[in-house]
Amino acid sequence: MSYPSPARRPKAVVDAARISSGIKVLVVLVGLMWVSEIVDTALHGELDRYGIVARNPEGLIGIVTAPFLHLGFGHLISNTLPLLTLGALIAISGAVRLLSVTAIVAAVGGLGTWLISPPHTITIGASGLVFGYAAYLIARGVFNRRIGQVLLGVVVVLVWGSALLGGLLPQDGISWQGHLFGAIAGILAAWFLTDERRQAKLK
Repeated sequence: MSYPSPARRPKAVVDAARISSGIKVLVVLVGLMWVSEIVDTALHGELDRYGIVARNPEGLIGIVTAPFLHLGFGHLISNTLPLLTLGALIAISGAVRLLSVTAIVAAVGGLGTWLISPPHTITIGASGLVFGYAAYLIARGVFNRRIGQVLLGVVVVLVWGSALLGGLLPQDGISWQGHLFGAIAGILAAWFLTDERRQAKLK
C-alpha cells in the first residue's frame, strides 16, 4: 500500500498530524512525571536525591531527571496545569518543536541552576520547564516578527505574568534560580528556533 508524501497531503491533514504528534509527546512527558512521583512515593522519596545537586559533579544527572521529580503530589499538581497549558501551545507546532524547546530549557536551565544554587541543595520539579515554556512563547513572536505569536505572548503575560514574576523572588524552599534560568533558556530557545534560522539551515 502506498501513501502520498507529506508534500502532497492536504495542509489540514499535515497540520492535524503535526499537532497530534506534539500533544502525544506532551502527554508522555507529563505522564512520566506522574509515574515517577507514584514510584517515588512508594519508595518514600528515594528518587528525590537524583535532582540537581548544586556544584556537585554527581548532581549533573539532575539536569535530565529533576523535571520528572517532585516533592509530593501537591507540588506535581501545581506544575501540571501550567505545563499542560503552555506546553500545548508549543505542541501545536509539532513534536520536534516541543522536544527541542524542552531539551534547550532543561539543559540550559538545569546547568544554570546547578551553577548558582546554594551549596548542598537539591532542586527538583518541572517549574523550570514552566518558566521556560512561558518565556519561549513570550519571546517567540518578537524574534519571528509574527503578530499572531506576539499577541499569544501578550496573553501569556496577562494570564501568567504575576505568577512568573512572583516565582523569581527569593523564597524559602523555592528555587528562584531554576525559575530564572528556565526563563533565560526559554528566550534562548525562541532565538535559536526562529523561523529565519531554521530556514537558513534548510538551504
